[in-house]
Amino acid sequence: MSEATNSFADLKGMTGVAAAAETAAPKREPKRDALGRSYATGRRKNAVARVWIKPGKGEITVNGKKAPVYFARPVLRMLITQPFLVADRYNQFDVMCTVVGGGLSGQAGAVRHGISRALQLYEPDLRGILKVAGFLTRDSRMVERKKYGKAKARRSFQFSKR
Repeated sequence: MSEATNSFADLKGMTGVAAAAETAAPKREPKRDALGRSYATGRRKNAVARVWIKPGKGEITVNGKKAPVYFARPVLRMLITQPFLVADRYNQFDVMCTVVGGGLSGQAGAVRHGISRALQLYEPDLRGILKVAGFLTRDSRMVERKKYGKAKARRSFQFSKR
């Protein structure tokens, strides 16, 4: 009788450990479509980027144009390649994205955010590296709206005493 109780206690203890292990670190599965691509949406300021990544030679296409043509400034090109450099996956993925809204700087930030999220969905093990680098966090800073009675968002009209 004591052997049965010991084994029951052991089983109970083991299920508790197994349950704790399951809740502590759920294993993330890669999310890919039928063509082997991962999709994510990136946002920055008023720009929204829809990004698809797939294994390839490192070609980045933005709105049907090559990245160096669309993002002419070197700083913007550097910005969109950062997730690949941090994750040590440079020139291993082809990127196809469409961007709408905002200016070029906001669009580059949106593409970077979208690439980071898509890369994390393609290879879930990269989540920690990208999160520490700050690429998975959406930059929520926006332009402040203009208020009535003001010249701009905060600037007042020129005051004249006389």
